[in-house]
Amino acid sequence: MTGARILVVEDEARIAHLVCDNLEDEGYRVALASDGEAALRAAHAGGIELILLDVMLPQLDGFEVCRRLRAEGDHTPILFLTARDLPPDRVRGLMVGGDDYLVKPFQLDELLARVHAILRRRAWSGRAQASKVRIGGGWVDFERAEATCVDGSVEPLNRKELGILRLLVEAHGGVVSRTDILAEVWGDEADPTPRTVDNFVVRLRKRFEPDPAEPVYLMTMRGVGYRLKEVEAAPDGTAS
Repeated sequence: MTGARILVVEDEARIAHLVCDNLEDEGYRVALASDGEAALRAAHAGGIELILLDVMLPQLDGFEVCRRLRAEGDHTPILFLTARDLPPDRVRGLMVGGDDYLVKPFQLDELLARVHAILRRRAWSGRAQASKVRIGGGWVDFERAEATCVDGSVEPLNRKELGILRLLVEAHGGVVSRTDILAEVWGDEADPTPRTVDNFVVRLRKRFEPDPAEPVYLMTMRGVGYRLKEVEAAPDGTAS
């Protein structure tokens, strides 16, 4: 997706200029922010298609920047770039709404590959589809990137969750393999495994299944993948 506008949030000048220069060489348009407050201002200005977000920032850390954007309904993809490589940090980054996590020091080729993959999935996830589809005891709103859960609460969905749901909905009750989910939703990322998909499905079941331990809508097809009990969207695009 050459020409996409990317916000780089990095307070180390050497790294910031290295990343920005290489992104511009690839044909991307780049904006730069050096602290958390500046990152929020740039995001609020609009027009950003991807955020490369350092975690250890002045004023507001990257986790808090991400949390605030998601709470405001901003679902711009976020790729964390950070020296914090402990598993709890990775988990926290994903749980606050991040889409990917790359640990410093990183190879520029890997960074560019992940940027390309995220933007490709963003374009893919924008395909025309009913905006609201009922799933089990709740519904998913693809346009607003949120779920209404079985308990009536409304929660944001990250792009990987939306990607999994979109594949299952488009299969019209057919089985979608873990391999296909990884290929479509995670793309070129190096870390995920089939177990990663399983963990995301567990999270989705907690939102949509009356009894997540005994799922009747998001069903496991042992040794293959998952299928979603076929659903229909209402003619006006709302949940049926």
